[in-house]
Amino acid sequence: MPSAPVANLTNALVLIAMSAWAYLAAANQSVTILIPMAAGIILLLCQPGVKSQSKLIAHIAVLVTALILLALLMPLSGAISRSDPWAIGRVATMLLTSIIALNGFVLGFIAARKASAG
Repeated sequence: MPSAPVANLTNALVLIAMSAWAYLAAANQSVTILIPMAAGIILLLCQPGVKSQSKLIAHIAVLVTALILLALLMPLSGAISRSDPWAIGRVATMLLTSIIALNGFVLGFIAARKASAG
């Protein structure tokens, strides 16, 4: 599993790229398509704090990641109901990187707790 900084950076870049792709490919260019991009930009802004192991910044990044993970479930459902394989792939990719990032954060938090305890 990648470290929290690597997972966060990867997730941020994937969210930005996939959201931009979805916006450019959409027949109806709704602003809501750019919500994952906004989350990715916030995660990029958190990256220095995540890398320096700032507890507050890491928790903000976890919150943003968890929120975007939940928010992506509806677009996945919509893409599946439309039988749109490209949209399914984009949303599934964003969901996967968000899950990996959350896992990286949790493992980092556990390691930090173990290091401070003993």
